[in-house]
Amino acid sequence: MITIVENHEEWSKTLENFNVYDFYHTYDYHIISKKEEETPILIIYKNKEVEIAIPFLKRPIPNTEYFDLTSVYGYAGPVIKNSTDSFDNKQFVEAFDALLSKMGIISVFSRLHPYIKNQENVLSGLGETPTLGKVVHIDLTKDIAEQRTQYGKSTKNRTNKCRKISTVIKAETEDQINTFIDIYYENMDRLSATKDYYFSREYFFKFLDCKDFVTDILLVIDNETGEAMAGSMFVKTKSIVQFHLSGSRTRFLNVAPANVFLDEMRLKATEEGYRIFNLGGGLGGQEDSLFNFKASFSKDFKEFKVWKYIVNQEIYDSLISKEKLDTTFFPAYRA
Repeated sequence: MITIVENHEEWSKTLENFNVYDFYHTYDYHIISKKEEETPILIIYKNKEVEIAIPFLKRPIPNTEYFDLTSVYGYAGPVIKNSTDSFDNKQFVEAFDALLSKMGIISVFSRLHPYIKNQENVLSGLGETPTLGKVVHIDLTKDIAEQRTQYGKSTKNRTNKCRKISTVIKAETEDQINTFIDIYYENMDRLSATKDYYFSREYFFKFLDCKDFVTDILLVIDNETGEAMAGSMFVKTKSIVQFHLSGSRTRFLNVAPANVFLDEMRLKATEEGYRIFNLGGGLGGQEDSLFNFKASFSKDFKEFKVWKYIVNQEIYDSLISKEKLDTTFFPAYRA
């Protein structure tokens, strides 16, 4: 009824049973995302026609014999087959709880996926699923002209102007990929990003080598100088395109080259038959300047939720020092 998979072949075979999943659910993404002490696992529940699979990174809790589960960076949570709004999850909850207790799991945290239906219903009774914010959606099933009517007036104008002075190419050579990485690092420096966002060069090349999903890097080239002004990674899985990592050269910000790579991917993805283009939200789910930039392309918003579950409250409490009891960080013992 409930099993754990840790190898690539079974993991991938399991995901293919589901109509909807994203690259965040794949084995490849978990392998390149995991830290040294973390183990990627896929928990699979089957009962008659219903099937649920949830990917995690299993982490040892320092100086204890216990573990916790967390999700990769991005939008994960359960993928679901043959479950409806009226799904009775009682047997799933019992089986899941029993497995976690057997594994010595103290808490579970996962970011949920704004486009996968019934995640909350499946997780009902297993902690809480608060809403952190919104993500911006471009509906690729609509006509490209209709999609563009969602653009703000300034976004339309700036996109048109930058289109006239630039060309978009797909980064394929090692030099082009390194150019994108340089732009990304410059962008992170300008934003004073935390070290978690400084992925290694090796990470980007490994990402492009992954076979479980398709990754395109688009570069916006200045026609006059031939210099790359901006670039972005877009990840395609099943019917979904994700706006993943991106950056713009500081000296080109005034011409808004980021508008162009988003506009270009919208056109390409529509032409290729994808249905969902997720631009994501603001930092930590906030409606900040990043969110407002994305929202200038579409006013179709989806809720972004996370899942927090304390499996063993007694052990959880014992792991928290008094100084950390008031923290909003989850799990609190890792604050």
